[in-house]
Amino acid sequence: MPTMCGSELTPKPQGLTAADLRLAALAKRVLLSDEVPPSPCISICRMSDDTTYCEGCWRTLDEIGGWGQRNADDKRAVWQLIQKRLEAHA
Repeated sequence: MPTMCGSELTPKPQGLTAADLRLAALAKRVLLSDEVPPSPCISICRMSDDTTYCEGCWRTLDEIGGWGQRNADDKRAVWQLIQKRLEAHA
């Protein structure tokens, strides 16, 4: 009988979490606004092995690290990516 680690015994939940749904709603509001987009960080800073995105804000490490240097249009583009990622995961 093969040895299994704990993650193989407990499947990861499918679909979006409550935090993901709140982030998706915020993405819609941000993308309709002309204001400088806020950071999508929700202080759940853990990179997913499955998606390579942060489990809290759905950004890549490059998107997280470069956030402060991005202009408003580039920040909005990242929000669009977040929205698409969430839609694809739903």
